[in-house]
Amino acid sequence: MNDESTRESRPPRGHRLRAGRFSEPGRAYLVTIVCRDRMPRLATLERGRCVVQALREIEAHASTLCYVVMPDHVHWLLELGGDIGLSRVVQKFKSLSARKLRQRCVEVGSVWQRGFHDRAVRRHEDIRDVARYVVANPLRAGLVRSLKDYPLWDAAWL
Repeated sequence: MNDESTRESRPPRGHRLRAGRFSEPGRAYLVTIVCRDRMPRLATLERGRCVVQALREIEAHASTLCYVVMPDHVHWLLELGGDIGLSRVVQKFKSLSARKLRQRCVEVGSVWQRGFHDRAVRRHEDIRDVARYVVANPLRAGLVRSLKDYPLWDAAWL
């Protein structure tokens, strides 16, 4: 294997799983992706919809179980497919969503902070409890009094 092919197979710095972690196809992961400098770049419905569209377009690599788009970050509960690893899925999502934001919303500069936070959902955990926690974020943040008033979330069970 030459140096060039090694670079292509490894995700860029900032998109790698922490040491000792690995991607497991079929496993559910809770991923948090934060906007650069924690700025509320996703605070409008139009911007949030760009992100939602990117989540839907990445379905070939990961099944979305639920998500919520907050003004300055995204929580995404997904089940990893078998073709590429978690780091690469997140990288693809970030790239696609940033491109959509630049095209539709004239976003300037980088949208996302480097890296992401992930947590593998343990087999014994109730995935619906994790999903309820994810979609309740706008309530806990005080953005709405009722989840029905927040348009940027979805769950596979609805």
